[in-house]
Amino acid sequence: MTQPPSSRVIPIQAVPAEPEDQSFLSAYEKQIRIYPRSVKGWFANWRWVMVWVTQIVFYGLPWVQWNGRQAMLFDLNERRFFIFNLVLHPQDLIYLAALLVIAALALFFFTAVAGRLWCGYACPQTVYTEIFMWFERRIEGDRQARMRLDAAPWSINKLLRKGGKQFAWIGFALVTGFSFVGYFTPIHQLVAELVQWSFSPWEWFWVLFYAGATYGNAGYMREQICKYMCPYARFQSALIDMDSLVIAYDAERGESRGSRSRSADPKALGLGDCIDCTLCVQVCPTGIDIRNGLQNECIACAACIDVCDDVMDKMGYAKGLIRYSSGAGIEQHLNAKQMVGRVVRPRVLIYGALLLVTATVFVVSISMRKGFSVDVLKDRGTQARVVEQGYIENVYRLQIMNGTEQAQDYTVTVSGLPGLAIATPVQLHVAPTGIGMMPVRLTLPPTGAESYQGRSNPITFEITALQGTQNRVAREKSTFFVPR
Repeated sequence: MTQPPSSRVIPIQAVPAEPEDQSFLSAYEKQIRIYPRSVKGWFANWRWVMVWVTQIVFYGLPWVQWNGRQAMLFDLNERRFFIFNLVLHPQDLIYLAALLVIAALALFFFTAVAGRLWCGYACPQTVYTEIFMWFERRIEGDRQARMRLDAAPWSINKLLRKGGKQFAWIGFALVTGFSFVGYFTPIHQLVAELVQWSFSPWEWFWVLFYAGATYGNAGYMREQICKYMCPYARFQSALIDMDSLVIAYDAERGESRGSRSRSADPKALGLGDCIDCTLCVQVCPTGIDIRNGLQNECIACAACIDVCDDVMDKMGYAKGLIRYSSGAGIEQHLNAKQMVGRVVRPRVLIYGALLLVTATVFVVSISMRKGFSVDVLKDRGTQARVVEQGYIENVYRLQIMNGTEQAQDYTVTVSGLPGLAIATPVQLHVAPTGIGMMPVRLTLPPTGAESYQGRSNPITFEITALQGTQNRVAREKSTFFVPR
């Protein structure tokens, strides 16, 4: 039977299976060390801008003072969290959950638009790896020098260079761990403790733990974190599509690869623009070859774009052999304007709408916080009872948490039943960011109690902050029980 001429037949060739022992051993093969080459260019400059911005924020925030205290402080001992004017307590952890949801939606949104921007420019693993490699290059040299140094026998020069690198890495890691703990212990207090060598056991643990994590992850594990430990590489394919901007190699323009002189005509040689210099592989921090297509190990650092553009410029070819593009852009030869125009699509609109709604709700919720919270507890030691003149009495305990940094006075009123009143007027003074408790006795006259006998009746406490003018009233529901 003959095959119709219009059919496309893909031949299937058998591939010899590897020996069983070879397949087994390959899973335990020693990891080949990657020696990333330094690169200069537009994207490399932007990576360093993000390094400076993120590290100025991380190392600088603990030293910023606000209202006479540290601007950003998570005081675990007092269970208070200060973020500039915002004071949060453990029951406000819902805001942390909201922030995590916003961060996840932002990651989804920007990945759908332009791939792994977070990984390439702002991820702590990328940032600290960039810093550690900077120390390495300054002390041991660039790629070829480091490879020669590692292959050379031990000598005074090798010992000094390796020791100097370790000294710089450990010192920087310890500063990082110290700054991290400075978000939980006031940084000035931490400096005094350091001078006196009087860290608490937990402070020692977290300084050394965070320093060790920074040293190990950025100094040695590097691309292993991105390739094997980070889950983002695994699910990014579910977030991008053919219209997402990613780093792509233009195979139609670049193939066939081959070396040639600058004056040679590649068309006459039957070659594409790729001169097969492998510099795009040498600068890649994860060691992949972008010419083999988009891979989950690619962190979108764009180092390959910078080095390839430099090579194309030296060869006199047009830049952009490796560039930010989309799968559809490469296949359909779309220009930049056309690719940007295809950014607005259902996937991006859904992520963007969810992100906008969640962020708006979060901001509105934060802005409408009353500055204090109230808990009403029935006094279990005193049941509902009949007192003088036949009045019905219930006793409560009010706990008021002052979420501001100014002392506050609060008054309490109650409503819900005709004739219900507070036996004695109450007013509570609560220290800044403090917690105050007070007993409240409610009474109901006998003339209004007959119709409510034998059941719990809903009532509402109204607590008013006397200082301030905005959001200073809180209402808390409870019940008043009338015995038979």
